Amino acid sequence: MIATTATRVRATSWRSPRAWPELLIADWRGSMRFRATAITLLATALTVLVICIVMGLVIRNDLFEARKDDALQNARAAVAQAQKVVDSGVAGDDRATLTAVWNEAQRELGRAASSNRIVGILQKRLGDGYIPGGFGSQQQLTSDQLSNELRTRVRDVPTRQAWQSIALPHGDSAESPGIVVGQMLIIRDVARYDVYIAYDFADADATLLFVQRTLWLAGVSLVALIGVISWVVLRSVSTPIIEAAETSARLAAGELGVRLPVRGEDELASLGTSFNAMADSIEQQIKELAELSLVQQRFVSDVSHELRTPLTTIRLAAEMINDQKDGFDPTTARTAELLHTQVQRFETLLADLLEISRYDAGSVQLEVEATSLAQLAEELVDQMRPLAATHGSELRMVAPGGYSPVDMDPRRVRRVLRNLIGNAIEHGEAQPVVVTVDSNQYAVAVGVRDFGLGMRPQDAEHVFDRFWRADPSRKRSIGGTGLGLSIALGDATLHGGTLQVWSELGVGSNFVLTIPRAGGASAGQGPIALEPPETLADLGSVTQPIVLDRPADEKGGRR
Repeated sequence: MIATTATRVRATSWRSPRAWPELLIADWRGSMRFRATAITLLATALTVLVICIVMGLVIRNDLFEARKDDALQNARAAVAQAQKVVDSGVAGDDRATLTAVWNEAQRELGRAASSNRIVGILQKRLGDGYIPGGFGSQQQLTSDQLSNELRTRVRDVPTRQAWQSIALPHGDSAESPGIVVGQMLIIRDVARYDVYIAYDFADADATLLFVQRTLWLAGVSLVALIGVISWVVLRSVSTPIIEAAETSARLAAGELGVRLPVRGEDELASLGTSFNAMADSIEQQIKELAELSLVQQRFVSDVSHELRTPLTTIRLAAEMINDQKDGFDPTTARTAELLHTQVQRFETLLADLLEISRYDAGSVQLEVEATSLAQLAEELVDQMRPLAATHGSELRMVAPGGYSPVDMDPRRVRRVLRNLIGNAIEHGEAQPVVVTVDSNQYAVAVGVRDFGLGMRPQDAEHVFDRFWRADPSRKRSIGGTGLGLSIALGDATLHGGTLQVWSELGVGSNFVLTIPRAGGASAGQGPIALEPPETLADLGSVTQPIVLDRPADEKGGRR
């Protein structure tokens, strides 16, 4: 369904020429089939282009050479026949006889030559008698078409042929390619004549044009055919890969029962078989881990429940002994005090374990009621001021917002804040601890900022892990269990909110709890920035304690 929708969107986008470059770039980056087909087409087109150009040049040269050789051979034979007629004629000064021989030589030249463009030009007198003039065909060559170089070669080398390329005019003002062949014709003791025969290569040019068109048509057809074949072949290869990618995504999303269809016995079929075997193994291991996790959860829950009754008895006994410690000697009194403290810590740990087991079992439920986060934070700050005083810290609170009630579980939010403030006091190094409450149209938030030791970035990534401690050698002065922040993160997630941490070694830490309003979702920047001002002085007057009991301001104040 998603693929069909994406295809429709892309088909609509192709209708706009302006979107073509972006679509081509997207296809180039995201489609192996398109990229391989495009590379194949480009390489094939370039190869065919080079081959067509080279073949066209070779064919043109060979065709010209063949037609030139034919023209030279025909001209040589025609002039030889005319020379034979002249040589066999009656020599002497008889004008009629000489004219008749000369006319017969011209006719023989016209019959033997395959061109009607023939011209004879008197070059040199060899006697003092009658000398026949030059001659020309019906389509005579003009002297402008004969270059001086050609006429010089014919005159200087009478025993050899000379030729030059020429553009032959036609009656329709068109021109066609051809050559002019020049050769010497001699009437013994009378005169020398330059005979020039022009050969039209229009038929060869038409043949060359036909061959070139055929080559280009064949080349374009070949490129198109190779493109279609490449697309079909790549489709047959890439389709199983795409199926494997989609199946992997579904498997990663939790659909453990999906498998690849196996067709045939080739390499792709082997890949599908191996993938399915891997999926079977993963599914089996996940089921075993789930069963093991369930057993572990039940064990923790059962043990925790079973320990409650004896622990209650031990706690009552420890309280009774602790109440009578004034009558004991100092060593026994200290032992009774330690026993009472550790029993309380053990009871807290047991309660945390029970809460963790409820989260793992997915049986935690919120008891929601409309609560003012600012009022709740104020009460908790007042309760923890004595603890802060014992550690030399000062609790400060600022609440520019957060007065209006928001649906939340006050018990769980109170537990989160107690844990955050307690940690800030313990790790604050006798520096002030600032609690900030604010809100916007989407959410309410509370931040707890201390200026103590801080943490390294790699430590901050694990701060919500169970039983994790940044410094294992550091003694807990408040008596935490190591599960507080993990439970706090679960409480925040249960509200649909977030619990984030910012920390820098030697600067301090800042924890921000954000809870969305009922029917809304946190969007964009939260009410409280995660990264706070660097120093206490940067906070200015906002760190001064405020009075929250002002119902008149709540009606028109910031929410």
